[in-house]
Amino acid sequence: MAEKVWQSLPDELFSLLQKERFVTLATIDHETGVPNVSAISWVYAPSKSEVRIAVASRSRIVENIKANPSAVLNLIGAGSCYSIAGEAKVAVEKMDGVSIKLSRIDLAVKEVRDVMFYGARISVDPEYEKTYDKEAADKLDRQVLEALKA
Repeated sequence: MAEKVWQSLPDELFSLLQKERFVTLATIDHETGVPNVSAISWVYAPSKSEVRIAVASRSRIVENIKANPSAVLNLIGAGSCYSIAGEAKVAVEKMDGVSIKLSRIDLAVKEVRDVMFYGARISVDPEYEKTYDKEAADKLDRQVLEALKA
């Protein structure tokens, strides 16, 4: 089977990135120079060529991207595993309208690859649950999504 490669988000992935979703983000550590992978849920794609990510302003991700903008977002969904590579930037140091200090990272999509190993498909998308106050979590999630859309 030929490897699937796109220059922007295919329709199905774009649709998946219209709401909160479990993804991982790989950056290059600004101190050690080795890859650093973080789990993230606050993502939103305003277009097929950009993905916005909200992270704690004190997150290592922020310093990593300032030092080296190369980043890869890994998304599991639509029956497969996808690598979304591009150039990231800290677009907003402190997002307005959010009750905690978050930064917005914008990833300019350069390449999307289906990286699932041969002969398999994802049968169940990853799931998670918030382990703190549900009402507070829902309120914060709404604030973050609105800020990512702004």
